Amino acid sequence: MCFTVPMPEGRAAIIDIHQDEVLTGEAVALDVQPLGYFMRALGVLIDMTLGVVVLLLFSWAMISLTGAGAIDPAVVPILTIVALMIVTVVIPTVVETTTSGRSVGRLAVGGRIVRADGGAAGFRHAFIRAFVGLFELWMTLGAVAAIVGAFTPRSQRLGDLVAGTYSQRTRTPRLPDTALSVPPPLAHWATIADVARLPERLSRRLAQFARSAPNMEPSARAGVAASLAGEAAEFVSPVPTVDPEMFLVAVVAVRRDRELRALQLETQRADALAGPVSGPPPGFPAR
Repeated sequence: MCFTVPMPEGRAAIIDIHQDEVLTGEAVALDVQPLGYFMRALGVLIDMTLGVVVLLLFSWAMISLTGAGAIDPAVVPILTIVALMIVTVVIPTVVETTTSGRSVGRLAVGGRIVRADGGAAGFRHAFIRAFVGLFELWMTLGAVAAIVGAFTPRSQRLGDLVAGTYSQRTRTPRLPDTALSVPPPLAHWATIADVARLPERLSRRLAQFARSAPNMEPSARAGVAASLAGEAAEFVSPVPTVDPEMFLVAVVAVRRDRELRALQLETQRADALAGPVSGPPPGFPAR
């Protein structure tokens, strides 16, 4: 997905936004991690199971009170409808609003509901999700949510698409090892280099080579470095005129530093969302 962002000089810049990135109001692309499909399904299952338990307790109470003559059997259907609305709409809305997108199920799987732009979701978002969930979760036993979530990039269910939200992973990965650094001859290049996101498989191969290169046989080490440098050069501009191994170490270090900063920002933003929703998180413009 691409966005055109106006520049101070009157020019426009095209920013390529990946499906797991969020564009803030300052045109900053944050690398965030949505909760996976199966983890979302597990969280929903936990929440729905708790809802069923509450409904069973209500049914038991109604049967006991009706049998004892404390409640007129004519009002039981009305009370049942009220209980269903409380369990399926009111409770999810209140819990999600007061906990900034949390629930018991999402606490268990490490997720939080946030707006599509990464900000904290509010009452309107929670109510829309709960109201749509009455159909896609309870009336269809989750079938609609499962189908829609399987075909959306962030595993969003129908309620998320209508409310403009998604489930963000709050348990961020361990910060990467900072042992590698940019070689001194490429220090200036690292400040101006455009190093795009590498394919997952290539990124793992580069990291493995950077760690194991000192233990490799010299000829094999040079051959692997040349091969990997040729693949990585497609994602780097400008390509420095240095030996392949130095180039690879610099690419790994630059990507590591940028991902480290993104993870730190993501951790700060998750901590900010955990507190009272009294204003925009640090680093975010006021809406």
